[in-house]
Amino acid sequence: MAQELHSAPRIAQIDGLADALTQALGDNLLALKQEHFETVLTVKRASIEDVLRLLRDRFEYQQLMEIAGVDYPSRAERFEVVYMLLSVTKNHRLLVKVEASETTPVPTVTTLWPNAGWLEREVFDLYGVIFEGNTDLRRILTDYGFEGHPFRKDFPLTGYVELRYSEEEKRVVYEPVELPQDLRQFDFMSPWEGAEYVLPGDEKAAEVPPPPPVATPKATEKPADTGAGAKANAAAAKDTPADPPAMDDKKGDAE
Repeated sequence: MAQELHSAPRIAQIDGLADALTQALGDNLLALKQEHFETVLTVKRASIEDVLRLLRDRFEYQQLMEIAGVDYPSRAERFEVVYMLLSVTKNHRLLVKVEASETTPVPTVTTLWPNAGWLEREVFDLYGVIFEGNTDLRRILTDYGFEGHPFRKDFPLTGYVELRYSEEEKRVVYEPVELPQDLRQFDFMSPWEGAEYVLPGDEKAAEVPPPPPVATPKATEKPADTGAGAKANAAAAKDTPADPPAMDDKKGDAE
């Protein structure tokens, strides 16, 4: 059992939850892990509607808070669709994942939560994941006629087209992207951290030659070399009056 850090924790810890979920989901469960106070399930894509219905009705995860997408281009099924559930009665959150590719649709969960319609449209718009059974699977964040899916890792950062308002045509027009300068990449490493490369602009600075070596280093080996000693103290005492003149307070204030 995890150590309780607060009398009212932000996320409650439920003893035996992993065992209960494993037994209830059976073959539909592909993987389960608990870390960072989170429980993450990976389930079969075709069973996602049944799995979420069971979590809602039996385990009291009443709310679908978010659906997110993740892109791993090197995988055969490059996309992960992540469902984030909340139990308001148990103060607990659950993450459920399925994997998909560009051609394998994911069953819709609009039959369980009406708000899933807009959330699935966001994942479709940004990643291109198809949700089978969603009757209104349109783009929701990008513009009309947008080509591609901007959150995919292989989508260029600059995009393909840019828009501007044309005074001649009195409307917004689309044109191919034209960059006035090359796209620059920054790694934001501080030079104080010991960058192992030449910072931009440093190659223009002239290299400062090292100072010439000193043949005989100068050192003070006796008091006479410093100018100090009995004679210097006597000369300083001769020029200093024994009683310095008193300062006139009024004159000092006026000054």
